[in-house]
Amino acid sequence: MRKRRDSQNGCVPNDGQKASMKHPAKATVLQKEVSLLSGVCLIVGTMIGSGIFISPKAVLLNTGAVGPCLLVWASCGLLSTLGALCYAELGTMITKSGGEYSYLMEGFGPVVAYLYSWTTAIVLKPSSFAIISLSFAKYAAAPFYPGCTPPLIVTKCLAAACILLITLVNCTSVRLASFVQNFFTAAKLMIIFVIVVSGLVMLAQGHTENFSNSFEGGSTSFGTIGLAFYNGLWAYDGWNQLNVITEELKNPYRNLPLAVLIGIPLVSACYVLVNVSYFTVMTTTEVLQSSAVAVTYGHRVLHPVSWIVPLFVVFSTFGSANGSCFTAGRLTYVAGREGHMVKILSYISLRRYTPAPALMFNGLLALFYSIPADIEVLINYFSFAQWAFYGLTALALIVMRFTRKDLPRPVRIPIVFAVLMVLISCYLVLAPIIDKPEMEYLYCTMFIFSGLVLYYPFVYRKVRWLNKYIEPITMHLQLLMEVVPPENVQ
Repeated sequence: MRKRRDSQNGCVPNDGQKASMKHPAKATVLQKEVSLLSGVCLIVGTMIGSGIFISPKAVLLNTGAVGPCLLVWASCGLLSTLGALCYAELGTMITKSGGEYSYLMEGFGPVVAYLYSWTTAIVLKPSSFAIISLSFAKYAAAPFYPGCTPPLIVTKCLAAACILLITLVNCTSVRLASFVQNFFTAAKLMIIFVIVVSGLVMLAQGHTENFSNSFEGGSTSFGTIGLAFYNGLWAYDGWNQLNVITEELKNPYRNLPLAVLIGIPLVSACYVLVNVSYFTVMTTTEVLQSSAVAVTYGHRVLHPVSWIVPLFVVFSTFGSANGSCFTAGRLTYVAGREGHMVKILSYISLRRYTPAPALMFNGLLALFYSIPADIEVLINYFSFAQWAFYGLTALALIVMRFTRKDLPRPVRIPIVFAVLMVLISCYLVLAPIIDKPEMEYLYCTMFIFSGLVLYYPFVYRKVRWLNKYIEPITMHLQLLMEVVPPENVQ
């Protein structure tokens, strides 16, 4: 007699699986374990990573003067708040995890959502994880190589160790990952407090020469201003992270908008004040020549205890990498649950209630993306595609005001906010291309649409001949990792 196959995963459960599945301690879904405090720490901890310690140089390079540089930092904070308010309405209207993926699915259908998941899960999320891990490795290795740049092999190995450790933590426990996030968020806020207070003291002592004629020599190029925003917004990236884990957030109707209104203004104030502190003791030339602006500042202002700056920068980047990994796994998990990724990526650890396969998949890709050496190229590549999807998500909010009037909206923002978000996203996508066309933008676009080559046969047509190869692999991976399909989410 033939055994009946599992309708969800296509494999035959063994006796051990059956015994484990008979009386589970909890429903096989991701648990609601993220509180308001953890939500704020996820936003703040993911946003404040390596950007504020690296990007000041990149933003200044494209603006050319102190005044425009500070204006870009403040404008990036305003833009992030604008985007987060749009996402607050979307997140309380559509309470599924996945962030942009779920909103694009509701607004434009499965094709656009698939292209987003294809681009983000394969390139954007793991490359972001890799970039932050490489920044962590750079700062962690610096004290052991005074006066010179650490060898490339050392930074690569440290970055790989960071990726593996963070992936292991996130696979082990949601609570452990949240604790790590909360701890390192507190650490990075501590060092920012030290930098800001010391900078304000220097300012009060009369170190204001760098702020006189602060707009003189500033850039007016359409494209370079766009690149300045790219680098500034890279430092602000993470304002949408809580929307990716909505299903795990306690009381999302209250905590999602509240976390946004607490976290993003806090980060914006920190960023502007930290940059003011930098310019109290460093000229624009010195900022541009510094390989690590925060460390140079520490040597000049905090000399007896200047070692705390690189130490806390390491803490900051590690915490940001942890937040990036935490949310990236959820996006891949949701895409797999909807059939846009292989099914094994939607499975949940039976013992730990974490999306372990999706987290491992993201970690392996991050290891691959940590091989290239040029972080700036990865940042520009990341920003170009990401802001295209941010604009589409804001457009989905506008579209659903007319097509999905039946959906409840506990948070309802003025529609002009979404319109502004769409227009600004278009500018950030098009300005650098118009000002300085480069092949990387074409490659990015080609990669996004290349996903259709896989979508048509495997998602739309659902070809069956591949199942005889996929099913045994899925079964063995399921037994090896002790993972099961999630219960249906309404």
